[in-house]
Order: sequence, then structure tokens, then C-alpha cells
Amino acid sequence: MRQRPIAISVIALLALGIMTVRHPSADIRVITHQVNDPAPRQVSAAIDLGVMAFSLLITWTAKRLG
Repeated sequence: MRQRPIAISVIALLALGIMTVRHPSADIRVITHQVNDPAPRQVSAAIDLGVMAFSLLITWTAKRLG
């Protein structure tokens, strides 16, 4: 009985320590624009699920008219 509050305190401190550590995130980039393109088209998105996060960036060169 006397060890129960100690165990709860230890578990609470461990949970707090785990929450303060930066959660892992994936950074995915698909870069297909030409190097000399001064303004490539791009789409970016980010999804954060709480436990893990994904960040996606896609760039491309648009066809030039004329």
C-alpha cells in the first residue's frame, strides 16, 4: 500500500519526460523543378497525429507559354 503513491509518482514523471521529448517527424521532399527556374510551382502539406508527424513538399517546373 505504501509503495502505490511512489509508483504513481514515478509513472507520472516518466510520462512527463516522454511528452517533453520532441516527437519524431518525417520530412519528405520531392524536388523535380529545374535548377534555373526562379519560381517553381510547389505544394506543401503537414499532418500531425500527436505521436508522429509528416511534412511533404513537392516542387515542379511548369511549362512556359511562349
